[in-house]
Amino acid sequence: MLNLTGITVRLGGRTIIDDATAKLPPGGRVGLIGRNGAGKSTLVRVIAGMLEADAGDVTMPRGSRLGYIAQEAPGGDATPFETVLAADTERAELVARSEDCSDPQALAEVHDRLIAIEAHSAPSRAAQILVGLGFDEEAQHRPLESFSGGWRMRVALAALLFSQPDLLLLDEPSNHLDLEAVLWLEDFLRSYPATILLVSHERDFLNNVVDHILHLSGGKLTLYPGGYDAFERQRAERQAQIASARAKQQAQRDHLQEYIAKNSARASTAKQAQSRAKALAKLQPIAELIDDPSLSFDFPPPDELRPPLITLDLASVGYGDTPILQRLNLRIDPDDRIALLGRNGNGKTTLARLLAAQLAPMDGKMAASGKMRVGYFTQYQVEELDRSETPLQHMTVAMPGASPGAVRAQLGRFGFAGPKATTEVGKLSGGERARLALALITRDAPHMLILDEPTNHLDVDAREALIQALNDYTGAVIIVSHDRHMLEMTADRLVLVDSGTARDFDGSIDDYIAFVLAKDPAPARRGDGDSTRGVNKKEARKAAAEAREKGQEIRKRAKAAEAELEKLAAQIKAVDQAMFDPKAAEPALAKLTMSDLMIRRAEIEARIEAAEAVWLEASEALEASLA
Repeated sequence: MLNLTGITVRLGGRTIIDDATAKLPPGGRVGLIGRNGAGKSTLVRVIAGMLEADAGDVTMPRGSRLGYIAQEAPGGDATPFETVLAADTERAELVARSEDCSDPQALAEVHDRLIAIEAHSAPSRAAQILVGLGFDEEAQHRPLESFSGGWRMRVALAALLFSQPDLLLLDEPSNHLDLEAVLWLEDFLRSYPATILLVSHERDFLNNVVDHILHLSGGKLTLYPGGYDAFERQRAERQAQIASARAKQQAQRDHLQEYIAKNSARASTAKQAQSRAKALAKLQPIAELIDDPSLSFDFPPPDELRPPLITLDLASVGYGDTPILQRLNLRIDPDDRIALLGRNGNGKTTLARLLAAQLAPMDGKMAASGKMRVGYFTQYQVEELDRSETPLQHMTVAMPGASPGAVRAQLGRFGFAGPKATTEVGKLSGGERARLALALITRDAPHMLILDEPTNHLDVDAREALIQALNDYTGAVIIVSHDRHMLEMTADRLVLVDSGTARDFDGSIDDYIAFVLAKDPAPARRGDGDSTRGVNKKEARKAAAEAREKGQEIRKRAKAAEAELEKLAAQIKAVDQAMFDPKAAEPALAKLTMSDLMIRRAEIEARIEAAEAVWLEASEALEASLA
């Protein structure tokens, strides 16, 4: 269906795609994956004809129609329904001709063609697609200009799906969707009658939709059969094969070099040595698989607060005089891991803003710990970063009064070490900018992280790194995401935001998906004996939470001891400074006598011994838990 031959693309003097070749199977559903910055979107734009490659060819069967969403969202007075119907240009032209045509023969031909393309069913198909993507009857007939950019991009996606091109190009189609719309899109794409090339970083989405993975790495393309999990297995096998081949080649190199060194000077073996030297020169190195050492997320641990962090008692919240959510009764503790579920527009972001103290309750009560610090991540923060400044400049402004070492240490937690710290934001990938935004909101070690779609710019490996960091983090986590894998791996508690309120959802992510798909209209009634799946899932989540809590407690003790040791070391240094150079000492220490300073030093040394004992005990416990 689609052949890519020797595609090479250079941007800004750098080769992004290098002699890439692949052949997509007709009717295949292919997932295009690769690290952030690998060139996936660039390749899609080349295929769509929006960017000319420096070399190579893109070929498709004659007459094939290609569909791709434009970068700009549709707007104007047209409604979503009208926009989607207009996407079928042949139908639109035929309908227009039928209204103006006066020739009976020509009119008959127009009607025959309208019947052939099933034009009569177009309005219902358009409405079904819009409903699947979250537009109810009223929303379908509102002007596009009344919608936000994200909802208008949904209209663009609906129009593309409705037009049914022979090659459907989708670049991160789930970024503007909620979980419910993603589930509908999965089902739609599984039955799509033509070829799909899909860029996505969502493990479950890829596993449920695609039958091939096209991996872009190092500028090259490799096609793997199966979904994402199958690709991971095959890639692991390939990594092992490459590592083995590199080891064998290195052994061959060492052997040839040893022979050349020993025999070059001897007349009887000089020719053989020359022959070996030529063989060594022709021995092409086997490329090592690319790894990204900068995939780093490390949330600083907060100091401990007594529970609860937040309590809502019949609280209401909204905008102006209009409440969006009412009768809110929630308690959030320091060890909570909560996923907010529900369709976009139901109030998940409103609830998140209430918990982040960006909105005040309109009614009822909200009690929050006075010492609590909150880190609130939204996509807007990523977009609002100054592209002309560097991560170091951003963090320096965000941490006024902090030492250069402390600023760089916070950046280093998120992979911005060395030159990355002084690279302009405009030259960073979307994933790197998301990491920078996360680094900025956690600079003061918040007690609670509220993450609203944190994975939109992250590739699969970066998402896994974020999951690990969240599981190691010792504070509370509240997450809004359409990435099921992220929710399954990080959330122990589900809260459904729906019907103007928020309440705990009794079940697992699988139960919620079944509920959304109407396969199980009453997921909360799991205790009637017909199934134990929901109970088992709940028990598994509880066991996972307990295990993580135990590991977190050990890490917390070790990190607390490390922090105490660092603080005490600084105090010892300050006391020594006062003892040997009183003029340069801290004002409080400069006033003390030598005797008082010696007593102070002895007290600090005793505290250091105690902290070292705690650190050693915690480290041994951590090693035992990992064994």
